[in-house]
Amino acid sequence: MAAKVPLKIAVSQQPHTMAVLDGSISIEGVDAEFVVVKPQIAAFRRMVRQVEFDVCELAPTTYIIAKAYGAPFTALPIFIVRRFHHAGLLVRPGAGIVHPKDLEGRKVGVRAYSVTTGAWTRGVLIDEFGLDSSKVTWVVDDEEHVQQMILPPNVIHAPAGRSLADMMADGELVAGFAANAGIGRAGSPTEGWKTVEADYPDLFPNAAELEAEWYGRTGIYPMHGTVVVKDSVLAEHPWVARSLFDAFSQAKSEWLARLDAGTSDAASDKKYLKLRKIVGHDPLPYGMEANMATIRALEDTAFKQQLTPKRMSVDELFVDPERVRA
Repeated sequence: MAAKVPLKIAVSQQPHTMAVLDGSISIEGVDAEFVVVKPQIAAFRRMVRQVEFDVCELAPTTYIIAKAYGAPFTALPIFIVRRFHHAGLLVRPGAGIVHPKDLEGRKVGVRAYSVTTGAWTRGVLIDEFGLDSSKVTWVVDDEEHVQQMILPPNVIHAPAGRSLADMMADGELVAGFAANAGIGRAGSPTEGWKTVEADYPDLFPNAAELEAEWYGRTGIYPMHGTVVVKDSVLAEHPWVARSLFDAFSQAKSEWLARLDAGTSDAASDKKYLKLRKIVGHDPLPYGMEANMATIRALEDTAFKQQLTPKRMSVDELFVDPERVRA
């Protein structure tokens, strides 16, 4: 019997991934060493800078940027986290921000310009509401994961020792992204950060309604965690793509059954139960066909926002595991 291929894997612990991570579901032909990195954002940086893992969950915008600069790994259509992005851009009361175009000529906080939440939201504001993103000053207080990335001239760093949360509280920003994407934390993900309360109203008070209409019209369902595999592994053992896809798909199927039965009660499960009302029974669709519109939309908006130096084709970015021969 052939020896199993040893792979070092860093994927976040989620109700729909745990059966793989705890060994309940095996990855065929693979001797897996699972590495827990908290927050998973720290693993993003270690992967794009040191290529530390054989398999890693990456933010998809970080991945597309890294790949455009020649990163030696390729994605599989396994999307660990998803949500819409009309919600989550918080505005300072009294700053006069009512419409997205009111942000032009003002300062808005985002942890790093390449944060996937920022890329998706800016894409919505540009395409749906006519925002000229180049007229917004995007203020960041963290490094970009991909060090080769060249920031547009309208991206500036917060002053030394100042967090976005502080700047928002003091009125130096008129808006900022919620939670880890901006004003809901302070500190570096490589050293751990502290959570900061960000009690500000959303730019769109009817965000859920806008998200449902947008999805129904475009078919775009923003993804976050994307699983990547070293090119050297895929070159020597191409079947690994299918083994990973099958294992994570089985784990997700079992999770969906628990959702159906009402026996899965993690905080994230409540989010996905709500998303089912918009996207249907499977709120975490895997595979190329179901995600083609979303993949193309993110690649397109990343290029338009000057996140990537060149256009990337779907075939450059993804391996279709369902077409890989064993």
